[in-house]
Formats: sequence, C-alpha cells, structure tokens
Amino acid sequence: MKIGERIKMLRIENHLSQLELAKAADTTKQTIHKYETGIVENIPAGKIKAIADRLMTTPAYLMGWEDSTAPSPSPTVTEEYTTFPVIGEVAAGYDHTAIEDWEGETVDIPNSYLKGRSKEEFFVLKVKGDSMYPMYHDGDKVLVLRQTTLNYSGQVGVILYDGELGTLKKVEYQKGEDWLKLVPINPTHPTQRISGDRLLECRVLGIPKLLIREIVD
Repeated sequence: MKIGERIKMLRIENHLSQLELAKAADTTKQTIHKYETGIVENIPAGKIKAIADRLMTTPAYLMGWEDSTAPSPSPTVTEEYTTFPVIGEVAAGYDHTAIEDWEGETVDIPNSYLKGRSKEEFFVLKVKGDSMYPMYHDGDKVLVLRQTTLNYSGQVGVILYDGELGTLKKVEYQKGEDWLKLVPINPTHPTQRISGDRLLECRVLGIPKLLIREIVD
C-alpha cells in the first residue's frame, strides 16, 4: 500500500474531510487530494509528521516502514479529559467470554481524542491474550468507538460472535458473500472463518481508536 492510499484509508477511518486534514497539515485540500491519488509522492517530511499526528498514527506507518495500524500510546493527560470505566475484557483469542465486570478501574482520555464526540459513543475494554501481538499486548486497554459496521475489509474491530465470545481481530470479508474471517496478527494463532448460521450471531461492537499501554520498568 502506497503512502497516499494509507493517508486516505486513515482519513476516512477517522471521519475527516480532505479540508480538515489539510488544515491540520497547514496545506490545501487540493494538495491532500494529490497526496492521496499519488499525483504527488514526494511529500515533505514536515507534512508527513503533521498528517500522521492528525491521523493518530506514525510517519513510519504512512511511509510503509511498519505494518501496525494500532493507534499510538496515549499522550500526557491535559486538564481537559474524560474518565472512562474499564468495563471488562475482550479476548485477543477465541475462547474467552465477553465480560463487563465493572471492577472500578478507570482511564483518563484527553478530550482531543474524542474528536467532538460524546462519551457515550465510546467504551474502554481490556485486551486478554496475545493473538494480536505485537499490535496489541495482553493487558492493554483500548478506547473503542461504538459502530455496528466496519469501514473496510482488513480493519481491526471488536467482534461479538457465537452469542457470547468477544474478540479483537482483523476482520476480512467480501461484500455479498456469507462469511467473514477473524484474522490474528500473531502467526502462532489460527484464522477463524465465520459463516452460515454462526454469521447471524456475529456483530460488530466497534473499532479501536486509541491504545492505552502501561510501560513497566
């Protein structure tokens, strides 16, 4: 995937117009269009950094030097933030029941990462397991934007399936076909295909927008 395609994919995922992204990068809508369509491929380093910051990713990802599309670790919390309860765990494997245990743990999210949305449009879940390593680690907390559909095949989503199992996976599908695949990042874990009657019990809970990871000395 070329740099322009990555910029466009993440801009759409973040619900931004070309004009909004242009303002963040101190450039024009026409220039962003040229970047996304590949008319201009030699993008100045300063513009790449500004675009990456606005899209909550890294210049290395936009340049194709790293594969992870995981959001960057949370920044230093400012005075303006929203407190979210950590409402349970979502399995990063396939055999963990989705839990909302309300044990009292909370995280503070800077309001800038909510992008003008209300608190009710998000929830925070804890990752359990290593099938999404190295993108997501066991114990990571993830700010998830509630939505019932994915934006594209291959996007990472929080999926409820088989009636009670919750998982964080890359989801692949073909429009019009009666199946989807739950794909782990860690190659030691198998891909699982959901089809037929099982697909009727499968639904999207949301997509991860921010990774909260504690660094242990």
